[in-house]
Amino acid sequence: MEWKSDIEIAQSTPMEPITKIAADLGVDQQYIEQYGPYKAKISLDYLRACDKPNGKLILVTAITPTPAGEGKTTTTVGLADGLKRIGKNVVVALREPSLGPVFGIKGGAAGGGYAQVVPMEDINLHFTGDFHAIGAANNLLAAMLDNHIQQGNALGIDPRSITWKRAVDMNDRQLRFIVDGLGGKANGTPREDGFDITVASEVMAVLCLADGILDLKARLARIVVGYTYDNRPVTAGDLKAAGAMAALLKDALKPNLVQTLEHTPALVHGGPFANIAHGCNSVTATKLALKLGDYCVTEAGFGADLGAEKFFDIKCRMAGLKPDAVVVVATIRALKHHGGAGKDQLTVENLPALEKGLPNLLQHVSNVKDTFGLPAVVAINRFPQDTEAEIALLEEKCRELGVNVVLSEVWAKGGEGGEDLAREVVRLCEAPNSFRFAYEIDETILEKLTHIVERVYHGNGVELTPGAQKQMKRLEELGFGKLPVCMAKTQYSFSDDPKKLGAPKDFTVQVRNLKVSAGAGFIVALTGEIMTMPGLPRVPAAERIDVDETGRISGLF
Repeated sequence: MEWKSDIEIAQSTPMEPITKIAADLGVDQQYIEQYGPYKAKISLDYLRACDKPNGKLILVTAITPTPAGEGKTTTTVGLADGLKRIGKNVVVALREPSLGPVFGIKGGAAGGGYAQVVPMEDINLHFTGDFHAIGAANNLLAAMLDNHIQQGNALGIDPRSITWKRAVDMNDRQLRFIVDGLGGKANGTPREDGFDITVASEVMAVLCLADGILDLKARLARIVVGYTYDNRPVTAGDLKAAGAMAALLKDALKPNLVQTLEHTPALVHGGPFANIAHGCNSVTATKLALKLGDYCVTEAGFGADLGAEKFFDIKCRMAGLKPDAVVVVATIRALKHHGGAGKDQLTVENLPALEKGLPNLLQHVSNVKDTFGLPAVVAINRFPQDTEAEIALLEEKCRELGVNVVLSEVWAKGGEGGEDLAREVVRLCEAPNSFRFAYEIDETILEKLTHIVERVYHGNGVELTPGAQKQMKRLEELGFGKLPVCMAKTQYSFSDDPKKLGAPKDFTVQVRNLKVSAGAGFIVALTGEIMTMPGLPRVPAAERIDVDETGRISGLF
């Protein structure tokens, strides 16, 4: 078979008109807002009017990511196509890619090979403008905040205590820490400031967790932007910004309908990072997918310690969702990396390295089964270099946990390569489960942090810096202690040290900063060296991306 890049495969595969995809789902034309022939938004009126029972909810998550790659989105798309091929009514629900990773390290992020969502160029770039609207709403609030201070500061906001940052959807380390308002009295009040990447912003989290326009406005109004000189929180509602922000976001709140290469309907909506934010697509899109399909296949970002934990403890808790089955994606070469094999040795059979790296997979699977009470299957994203001996070892170790292993070949074969995985998922969905959270909502902030570290990361607990201890005390005094916790942690390790691969033990997680995202409805705990604004690598993916005179894009993965 001739090798083709992801974008070449996507561009050579015919798409069906989005009106046909919607009609096949039973969505009347009155609820469809087209963005060209292959993209559309679905009106929130449809979800309000729909009285269909919910389908089964399937989460796709993964082992701790490595440079070798795991193929989580590819597996999610291929599983959905596989379910369709075995006769199931299925809708896939994904996040929108951020321009930061697209132009940074990863390149495109719409799946891969013959398991992609399309039009992949649009999805990876501007799409329907959702991220631009989120950035605009975020920066409108920043502008109104600084303008309030400039125009007399009636609320008594202390410029030194402002927590709200500006946002841009690009990896730009130069903007992490800035000083603005320079140039004299007419140009604002000089202060330290900074930018978050849009996908790490609270507005992104708000949009993804909001249940309709009224809830969106209420959440926006609750956003804390800083504190007064006497240490009282100041909100977007105090600045009278929520209405205008919601006006900018009213179309972005509507889920986007696209399709896979095999014309399976896909809702691609929202895109919070999982190492910084809660890492799941929008509640609205997930609920809509559950109404439209008998099976909804969704994913959560990075490894199960990040995206899946937040999917369960934050998204499912807030939205009243109950998952039916979980797929844990792994690759043999990534497990060998966790076992100490060098990057240039990952395609060589190495049973000792695989066995040493397997605890990473087994801990993720055990967490899903034992901590969260859900049935799981391990999907091995197979590569040609994987040997039968390596596969047999992996199957043996997973069998000891009572979990099946299914080989996934969706990258090369599309839905056909996902049929076995689809059948196992259908079987798991029919079994009863005892879904539960990693912590109870009425626990203290410290108890929640401790339970995440001990029950999910398998560490020895948390250590709060003196500054974080003061922040925790103040947040509980302000009434925010009963919110769930969103851990901002490296994606490369269960611990807060990215160099500790596999399944490390005897570590503590240091929390250096605690802040409230009152609009989103959670406490953010920053650990280790985590940054809310990434930087570009030495050779960014943007250097390979181009467009010709016909408008055809190349190099996008």
